[in-house]
Amino acid sequence: MIRTPLNRWRQAMVMVSSLVFCAWAQAALADKPITLVVAFPAGGGVDVVGRILAQGMSQKLKLSVVVDNKAGASGAIGAQFVKRAAPDGHTLLMAPTTSYVMSEKMSGAEAVGYEIAKDFRPVATVGELPLVMLASKASGITTYAELAAKARQLPGKLAYGSSGNGSTEHIVTEWFRQQASVELLHVPYRGSAPAMADLFAGEIQFMVTTSPTALTNLASGKVVAVGVASPQRLDIFPGLATFAEQGLPQFVAASVYAVLAPKGTPDDVIATLNAALNETLDDEAVKRRFAQLGIEPVRSTPAQSRERLLNEAGKWEQVVQRIKVAR
Repeated sequence: MIRTPLNRWRQAMVMVSSLVFCAWAQAALADKPITLVVAFPAGGGVDVVGRILAQGMSQKLKLSVVVDNKAGASGAIGAQFVKRAAPDGHTLLMAPTTSYVMSEKMSGAEAVGYEIAKDFRPVATVGELPLVMLASKASGITTYAELAAKARQLPGKLAYGSSGNGSTEHIVTEWFRQQASVELLHVPYRGSAPAMADLFAGEIQFMVTTSPTALTNLASGKVVAVGVASPQRLDIFPGLATFAEQGLPQFVAASVYAVLAPKGTPDDVIATLNAALNETLDDEAVKRRFAQLGIEPVRSTPAQSRERLLNEAGKWEQVVQRIKVAR
């Protein structure tokens, strides 16, 4: 490559910008590891996204960013841990905010041990994960029409799994049940992994999950994709029809992911972490990885992320009230 003065100038500016950012990061954050808490089991959608972001943040901040899985109680254990952490930017929550909002609105803040909009400061919204409905191969269900027909033939007996009462899978499937005008049997589990295991075995007939989890489990050949709850088809599943295409136009839902910090975290720390996350999302390798998983990356300021969180809370509170899910 011929190095022109303009090219050398651009390279110099990139280097200077990088040095300035690192100096800013060091001023805002202590020289010690950052823990990114994933309140769900390893291998799931939250964990996958968390590990991608942790690697990118580590490179941008020149600090070790460690993923710590603290699974249990539909994410409440990890959320409570971060809520109690020192507000210094070194303990963060990889948060499927849709799931947290649903759990809080359904069970109440006292029961789950947090108020997502009051106990945390949003650092950045990082992505949207479309939701995919999977059916057990043993069920013989391959389309929405077949699922609805079977549910009407066996009212209250067609079983779906979730990672617990108030989880995203639970609330979204109950919303689906209402729109489809069918009776279903809810089987709550302690996490999505045991629910998926029973789906493989045919103990339950279907469940809703995020696109990365769907992609991973479809490879087993023990489950089939029924439909995607997105406005348009996904590039990773080009042959999978949306529910709108299959006759259920209002069934559109995604799991929104954000990184949260304990309330009281200083503005300069939030700004530093936000810049590192947005730089990570701009990385071409991260963009490719997100695309492979069917994740839509979202760049945001802390203020935009907070507004998004409040909008999610309002939306799903209305859904919970409308479907009248029993606690």
